[in-house]
Amino acid sequence: MKLNELLKNIATISITGNAECDIKGVNIDSRKVTDGHLFIAMRGTQVDGHKFIPKAEELGATAILCMELPEQLKEGVTYVQVADTEDIVGQVATTFYGNPTSKLKLVGVTGTNGKTTIATLLYNMFRKMGHKCGLLSTVCNYVEGEAYPTDHTTPDPIELNELLGKMVAAGCEYAFMECSSHAIAQKRIGGLTFAGGMFTNLTRDHLDYHKTVENYRDAKKKFFDDMPKGAFAITNADDKNGMVMVQNTKATVKTYSIRTLADFHAKIIECHFEGMYLEVNGKEVGVQFIGKFNVSNLLAVYGAAIMLGKDPEEVLVTLSTLKSVAGRLEPIRSEEGVTALVDYAHTPDALENVLNAIHEVMEGKTGKIITVCGAGGNRDKGKRPLMAQEAVKQSNRVIITSDNPRFEEPQDIINDMLAGLNAQQMKSVISIVDRREAIKTAVMMAEKGDVILIAGKGHEDYQDVKGTKHHFDDREEVRKAFG
Repeated sequence: MKLNELLKNIATISITGNAECDIKGVNIDSRKVTDGHLFIAMRGTQVDGHKFIPKAEELGATAILCMELPEQLKEGVTYVQVADTEDIVGQVATTFYGNPTSKLKLVGVTGTNGKTTIATLLYNMFRKMGHKCGLLSTVCNYVEGEAYPTDHTTPDPIELNELLGKMVAAGCEYAFMECSSHAIAQKRIGGLTFAGGMFTNLTRDHLDYHKTVENYRDAKKKFFDDMPKGAFAITNADDKNGMVMVQNTKATVKTYSIRTLADFHAKIIECHFEGMYLEVNGKEVGVQFIGKFNVSNLLAVYGAAIMLGKDPEEVLVTLSTLKSVAGRLEPIRSEEGVTALVDYAHTPDALENVLNAIHEVMEGKTGKIITVCGAGGNRDKGKRPLMAQEAVKQSNRVIITSDNPRFEEPQDIINDMLAGLNAQQMKSVISIVDRREAIKTAVMMAEKGDVILIAGKGHEDYQDVKGTKHHFDDREEVRKAFG
């Protein structure tokens, strides 16, 4: 593709060199540049990409897109200066990869909790209905059935458009995508056209990055503000921010609720650890999930499928066949009659939701609840005491342990969590730094009919310690401890 084609509709300050040169690839990572590539210099939160312009030139970049021209311009390289590379990188990537979102229906899911579950269930549902689909999620990206492992909730604009381009090439009709607040704030989804968007809920998270809850909320709201006319926006009427999200959107607004009148509503008829019977918009359906928060997630999935033109009966039949996402309230049972549930809950409200779901099933039964949880290092410290409080409030015994300590000392994180508890609460709590030992101890404490919740890591099969990822899988450890 010619450089001037890539720059169509982009406001430039100056172009130095040949604007008609051929561009064979687009990159924001100078290490990936090869002959004929366009290197886009981005100012990130940690590193300024302008420092790597010489490296990109050395590796064969044909053109450089930047905010500040380098002091020395290399012969044979074209330099394009713009006001803000972050603003236009998405647009450039979209153009280079043939505007993939004009050729399939892209649905984005944003909110603190539930994004992975909703996006994955939609992907699984539409594939079961006979459609070719793509998925962009925290756990893994998929093009039809082919997996592309991921490190971020939302990839960078180049990787994102490349994946969407692969989906189009594979004949995908739909793509379902988690949209994190970071990705929206950093304009990683710029240039994409969404057929629909969904809001799950908003609670304290990522304040290490956004600083205030208001900034965090506004980042998510921007996703809906930018939605085009003709798209749909489905919002959770049970969340106090639900209607705030969609107040300025041009999209068609629909609501879902398990508490109040809404376009899509549901109630629980019956509940056990294997699943629930629900009434959805007046029709009964059995599902393989537990917990009110999952009813909410399933409603969002139901609503999106309806807005994408599917028959309600077909949607409910397919819904009944779907299984929970890996590491989301995933049950493992021992021969002695103990149930362990492995879950990704890593915020106070997610922990509350999961424990509420366990109590809903345990109602009228005599078993104890033993919770094993920690908090991640180098993240929002304010949520640590709140997580300990939530665990104690709804459990008979609590073991505070290490999660992903990253570059912090695990004991310091545990101390932050314990600081939220009074002397009375501490009586039901022990702390064990080693996560493996913590899980073993919970299993030793448990008796027939008890439930062990192991929270925080869910699907993750590693522990992040001092910049190194060590293999560690809660599910494996539980099975070993059960013998």
